[in-house]
Amino acid sequence: MQSIAQKMKKHPEITIHSIARELNISASTISRALKNNPRISEKTRKTVQDKALEMGYRPNIVAANLRSRQTKTIGVVVPRIDRHFFSSAISGIEEYAGSMGFNVLISQSNDLISKEENCVRTLYNNRVDGMIISISMQTREGTHLRLFSDNHIPILFFDRYCQDMESDRILVDDFNSGYTITSHLIERGCKRIAHIAGPELLNIYRDRKAGYLKALEDSGFPVGEGFLEVTGLTREEGKQAFARLMALPVPPDGVFCGNDTTALSALEYCNENNLSVPNTVALVGFSDEPFSAVVTPSLSTVKQPGYEMGFLAAQKIIHRIQHNNEVIPFEQIIFPTRLIIRNSSK
Repeated sequence: MQSIAQKMKKHPEITIHSIARELNISASTISRALKNNPRISEKTRKTVQDKALEMGYRPNIVAANLRSRQTKTIGVVVPRIDRHFFSSAISGIEEYAGSMGFNVLISQSNDLISKEENCVRTLYNNRVDGMIISISMQTREGTHLRLFSDNHIPILFFDRYCQDMESDRILVDDFNSGYTITSHLIERGCKRIAHIAGPELLNIYRDRKAGYLKALEDSGFPVGEGFLEVTGLTREEGKQAFARLMALPVPPDGVFCGNDTTALSALEYCNENNLSVPNTVALVGFSDEPFSAVVTPSLSTVKQPGYEMGFLAAQKIIHRIQHNNEVIPFEQIIFPTRLIIRNSSK
């Protein structure tokens, strides 16, 4: 009867030398056949590849990567994977990276700087060839990211970026998005328009707020007293901010919410307090989360081209990886967004 130790004993790793012994062919011929080298006849290539499959051969990718000094891996750090925009961007990144033979390691910071620092360190220790990152709400500067830039490992920012770091950036036009949303609320007849914004240390919320203020200024509308709330844009914070707005002596009749989660919180508050949307107050969110189309009333929102941004981000970072010894000027690419008007602001 076999002992447990005998049963658990590993089989020896199958190498090209194992296959060479089986077929009585040189190891160099085996190597070329497995790589589909045209110098090897089609018949020999098929014989070798069939035998490799039969014997359970696996190429030693780690050793190959060490020889080439590349891991063919991109690191990706996003605030929250469960947000539609970020999951769409990841799909675009994986699509292009996979077509180029690159793997993708995905981490999420949960919008915490401590977790983001850990994610970045882990990706660096895993020897990724480059990193695509959208920073957390708590990230004020890029000291922890210099681990990459100081070691000539490419970094690309998308959606959110560190102002103190020179790098490629792929962004959406948040200023014009904020301007368009506010203009839409004005056009539908709103005269007291509030904004629930995210923290201003992030470019996206700073630019959306600037677009909101510019649209009011261009239309001759003042910013009402207490009409500008700054929150972390979580569901609970959004509900509290909206409640404060509606408790004002003269509450707003239109609210531009910094994201769809906050818009949903506002809608819940209205349903609980018998406030008619959009008749009493019109609501517009941001990001076109899947739930925005199916709640009642459906939420007006802004659609961001997440997949296209991710696809381009992967193209840019892989190009830098492949030309890492060349001096390539940094680029900032800004994608337009699209306002989707639904029942919450019709």
